Formats: sequence, structure tokens, C-alpha cells
Amino acid sequence: MKSKTSSTIPAEHDDVAVVILNWNGLRFLQQFLPAVVKHTPEHVAIWIADNGSTDGSIDWVRKTFKRIHIHENRHNFGFARGYNVALQHIHADTYVLLNSDVEVSENWIQPVINYMASGRLVACQPKIIDYHQRDTFEHAGATGGFIDRNGYVFCAGRIFNSFERDHGQYNANKEVFWASGACLFIKAAVYHELEGFDEDFYAHMEEIDLCWRLKNRGHAIGACGESHVYHVGGGTLHKLNPFKTFLNFRNNLFILVKNYHRSPIFLLLVKRMVLDGVAAFRFLTEGKWSYFIAVIKAHVSFYAKSITMFKKRRRLLKANRDLQQTPNETGWYTGSIVRDYFIANKHHFTDLDQEQFLTCPRSQTPTTSPRL
Repeated sequence: MKSKTSSTIPAEHDDVAVVILNWNGLRFLQQFLPAVVKHTPEHVAIWIADNGSTDGSIDWVRKTFKRIHIHENRHNFGFARGYNVALQHIHADTYVLLNSDVEVSENWIQPVINYMASGRLVACQPKIIDYHQRDTFEHAGATGGFIDRNGYVFCAGRIFNSFERDHGQYNANKEVFWASGACLFIKAAVYHELEGFDEDFYAHMEEIDLCWRLKNRGHAIGACGESHVYHVGGGTLHKLNPFKTFLNFRNNLFILVKNYHRSPIFLLLVKRMVLDGVAAFRFLTEGKWSYFIAVIKAHVSFYAKSITMFKKRRRLLKANRDLQQTPNETGWYTGSIVRDYFIANKHHFTDLDQEQFLTCPRSQTPTTSPRL
């Protein structure tokens, strides 16, 4: 695992570090990095974690922004390993993991830091708006993620392929089940304690896995409606790409095996095989052969990795028992989002029965919010 770190400004430790993973993303860096620099306070470190780019993007960053620190991985490690390797060399109290295709807004950091400090949040996200439709929530996170009883994930503001317009209906800060990796604020200590992202995921849903591991340790995760960013989405892999379909179906099974702690996992997996089969058949009837094949490949890949995932499950469950941790189930939806969406035609988050969302009683001790 070879890497190197270079920087125009030495930084031993920072309260907050913005870290952007880059792989041949010169176009996005040129488009969005100026806003990151403009709207990020001078004493907040900005890092580019580069995954072996060959498009001249790192040379451009060095010439254009003297303020920015650079960590270089020798190869394209993907999202999960790329961040894991880079963050071993970046020292801060809080990481802000930011996609390169995100446009930040003025004062985008402080409200999230304030909200995290007001309770016991270890991870959080801002509102994520579609860059191209700036009144509509974006696919990757919207205003915070949730999970249903069958392990399907959805967001406040986005359920499957239905995207709500932003009318301020989700501006209130709230605790959620998972936060988006497109703009993820996370305490460095817990990131490293849980060994970061699972590198077997390669990309997609690894942040949901990390958040679920945090929740199983009793931690809280939030979405801050007082901050917003704009996400292009699909900058590296379009959401309709068959390979992304493969990753999402396979990785969703990975997160269930590793983290599901309610009814016997094998019963849930049988149910998911049936539901995934229905989804594959639907792709087939719509003439989407590449997506049908992607689902089949996802299951084959899952079977090949299942022993590894069950070993991880046993290790995680043992660690949680040894620590006597009670899972935090806030944001867990006891209904079926598939049934609600496709049969009951509930396409908006507010259409769902809010009483079916679990909450975790807790005592919070407000603290003085740190300034950036």
C-alpha cells in the first residue's frame, strides 16, 4: 500500500479537515474547487486525496491553490480504500468527506459542526440538492437516510426514483439512520475506531455500512437542514450505469449480513433473494437486459464473498457484545418501503406513517459549539 503526502502548508492537526477524493477529476475540480476554497474558512484544512490520477488534475491544483494539501495514492483504490489510505495521513478532529462534483454554499460547514456539538452526533450531512435542478433533492442522500425492515434504503426527499422539490419541508435538523458519503461529516476518532470504510465494497453504500456499524455501537447520526450543498451525482459512475446497479444490489446484501441484528439473518436473506428476483424480472420485462444481468452478477458476487461477510458479522457482533453496546435504532422504518412505494403509491417521505419510524430515547447534554 504505497502512498505519498505533499502539501504547500504543513498541517500537523486540525479541528476540521475537508477531504476530497479525486480520480481524473480535473473538470470537476476546476468547476467546484474554487467555491470550496472561497466558502471554507482559512483555518479549516482542505485536502485533495488523489487516487493515482493521470489527467494533470493534481498539477493544476498545485499551481492554482497554494492553500490546498495533497495526498497521493499510487493507484486508483476506489472510494473506500482510497479514503482509508489517505485518512491515515490526515489528522483532524472531524473529517468532511466531500465528493469532487459537489458545489458548496456559503457557511456550509459551521451549522453542521454546531448541530453535531449540540448532542452526541458522530456523523452528519447537510441537505443535498440536485445541481441541475436546484429546487429538487438529489439522489445521494437528499436530507438524510433511513432503512426499512427488509434492508432497503431511502431518504427524506427521495424514495427510489421519486425526487421531491425542496420547499423547506425538511429544514429542521434531525437524527437519521445514515448520512450520505457525498458530503459526510464524521468524527475522526470513530472513523478510525471502526477501521473506516469496508474496502470489499469498492464503491457505493460503504457509507451506509459505516453508519450502521456506528448505530450498532449506540452512536447517533444526523442531517442538518441549516446547511446545503449541490451535487451533480454520477460524476464517477452514473446512477443508471449497470455497474452501479451491480454494486448497489451486491453491497446492500453485504450491509445486511454485516449489520442486521433483529430477526434471524437467513430469513431476511431469503426474503431479499425473492424481492431482488422480482426486481430483476422487472428489468427483464422492460427490456433492460444489462440491468437484469447486473442483478444476477450481484448475487453471484455476494455468494462468492458471503463467507468473508459472515466472518465480519461475527467479529462485529462479538465486539458490540464485549462493549455492551445497545444499538441506536433511530431512523429504522418498521414498514416496507417497497410495498408503500409500489403498491400504496406513497412516493413522498411525508406520505409514510411516521409512527413506524423508531426513535431511541436518550438524554442529551448541550455543549458549547466550537467555532471554526
